[in-house]
Amino acid sequence: MPDKDRIKGAANQAKGSVKEGVGKLIGDQKLQAEGKADKATGKVQSAVGGAKDAARDVVKD
Repeated sequence: MPDKDRIKGAANQAKGSVKEGVGKLIGDQKLQAEGKADKATGKVQSAVGGAKDAARDVVKD
């Protein structure tokens, strides 16, 4: 089971992509920026979750 941070990270990346796309579509700079920020946050969360998963695997072995 992946770490919950990886799951949240993927969700934030998806949410960010949608916001950014809608922002581009309607010409809303603020919404585009929020989308980019959400995507960045999601990438960090995913990386943290990946590190936790890797550490857990090392401890198991």
